[in-house]
Amino acid sequence: MFQSHQQTTKSSGYLLVLVLVFGSVFLVILASFTSYIITQNQVVNFREEQQKATEIAEAGLNFYRWYLAHFPDDATVSTSSVYTDPEDGDIGEYTLTISRNTYCGSTASIEVTSSGFTYQDPSAVSTVSARYSLPTVAEYSFITNGGVWYGSDRVITGPVHSNQGIRMDGSHNSFVGSGQSDWTCTSSFGCAGNPTVDGVFTTSGNATPGLFSFPVSPVDFAGITLDLSEIKDHAENDGGIYYGPSSGWGYRVIFNGDGTITIREVTSTYNYRAYSTSQGWHWGERNVITGESFVATEAIDPNCPLIYIEDKVWLEGEITQKVTLAAANLSSGSETNIVLHDDITYAAGAPAGLLAIAEDDIDVGLEVPNNMTANGLFVAQNGRFGRNHYWTSRLPWWLDAYVCRNSLTRFGSVISNGRVGTKWTGSYCGSYSSGFANRITSFDQDQVDNPPPMTPETSDVYMFDDWRQDG
Repeated sequence: MFQSHQQTTKSSGYLLVLVLVFGSVFLVILASFTSYIITQNQVVNFREEQQKATEIAEAGLNFYRWYLAHFPDDATVSTSSVYTDPEDGDIGEYTLTISRNTYCGSTASIEVTSSGFTYQDPSAVSTVSARYSLPTVAEYSFITNGGVWYGSDRVITGPVHSNQGIRMDGSHNSFVGSGQSDWTCTSSFGCAGNPTVDGVFTTSGNATPGLFSFPVSPVDFAGITLDLSEIKDHAENDGGIYYGPSSGWGYRVIFNGDGTITIREVTSTYNYRAYSTSQGWHWGERNVITGESFVATEAIDPNCPLIYIEDKVWLEGEITQKVTLAAANLSSGSETNIVLHDDITYAAGAPAGLLAIAEDDIDVGLEVPNNMTANGLFVAQNGRFGRNHYWTSRLPWWLDAYVCRNSLTRFGSVISNGRVGTKWTGSYCGSYSSGFANRITSFDQDQVDNPPPMTPETSDVYMFDDWRQDG
C-alpha cells in the first residue's frame, strides 16, 4: 500500500506541474492576445481620429478656397479655427499656413498647408497641402476665335476650342468644342458647295466624333487677352528686360540656354510676296533677315522673367526657366508681330516654359528648319498664328528650298484671334503646296501646373491644381 500511495503522490505532482505549465502558457497567450486586441483597438481608434483630422484639414483648404473667392487680392491670411460638426459640435481644429509664388511682385499661385487634429486625440495630426491657382490657356492645345480646319495629317494632344466652326480630320485624344451649333463650310475649309455642317464635323476616320461637343459656351477672347501695359510696367520697373522701338526693322531675340538672351537689331530684311487668307497675295511680309547688328546680352532675372519689346521680334533658342516675352507698341498704334525664326526648345531637365505674346500675328518664318520645334504658349492677341503660303515663282531662287517643310512639332498652346494654319492645300510639295507636311501638337502639363508669368486665365475662380497629403 505504501508503494501505491507513493505512485499516486508522484502522479499528482506531475499533473500539478503540467497544469502550471499549460496554465502559464495559456496566460501568456491570453495576455498576448489581449495586448494585441488592445493595440489593434488603439490603432483603429488612432486611424479613425487621423481620418477625422484629415477631413478637418481638408475643411481648412475648402475654407481658404471660399476666402479667395471673396477676397481674391488677399493671399496673406494664416489662421487657426475650430471645426464644428453638425451633430457632435466642436470636434477639432485646423491651422492654415499660406505662402505665395510671385513674379515681379504679382501672385502667380498660392501654396496652402492645412494641419488638422481632433480633441479626442490631439496626437493624430493630419496635414494636407494644395496649390491654388486660376486655370489658364495652358490647359488647351488650341483656342481660336475664328473657324479652323485640322487636316488628316494632324496629331493633337489636349483640348481644342473655337468660338466658330471646326473641321476636325486629324487624330486627337481630347475634347473638341465649338461655340456654334452649325456653320457654313466654304471651299477654304475644303468643302464643295458651301454646306451647312455641325459645329464640329469630320470627313476622316482619324477623328473621334465622340469627343466633339457643340455648341459650348464661347470663350471670351477679350477676357483672356493680356494687359500689355502691365507687362511693360513690370519689365521697365520691376527687374524685367525692356527695349523700345528700334531704328531698324525690329529685334532678333536668341535664348542662349544659360539664363541669358542675346539681342540683335535687324537692320535690313528681304521683301517678297506671300499669301494669306485675309490679305491675298501681298508684298511687305519681310520676315527674312538680311542684315543685323549686336545690341546686348542680357541676364533674365528669375524673380521677374519678363521681356517687353516695342517692336517686331524674331524669336529662337533654348530656354532654361519660366519666361514671358511680349512684342507690342501701345503708343504708336501699329501692331507688332513675332516671327518664330528657328527652333525654340526647353533645356533638358529644366523647369522651363515660354509665353510669347504678339499684339498682332505670330508668324512661323519662311527660312526655318525642315523639321522644326516650337515649344511655348503662343498668343496672337489681335492677329493669327500661322505660316503664309509661298510660291517659288514669287520668291528669289535662294528661298525656294524653304517653301516645303517636313514637320512642325509644338509642345504647348496656341491662342489665336484669327484662323490658324501652317499648311496649304495643293500639289507643289507632293500632297500639299506650301508649309509643313506633318504637324504634331501637344499641350504641356508642366505649363498647366506652373505656367510662365502673366499667362492668360480662363476663369477668375481659384482651383486646386496640386493636392497632396503630407501626414
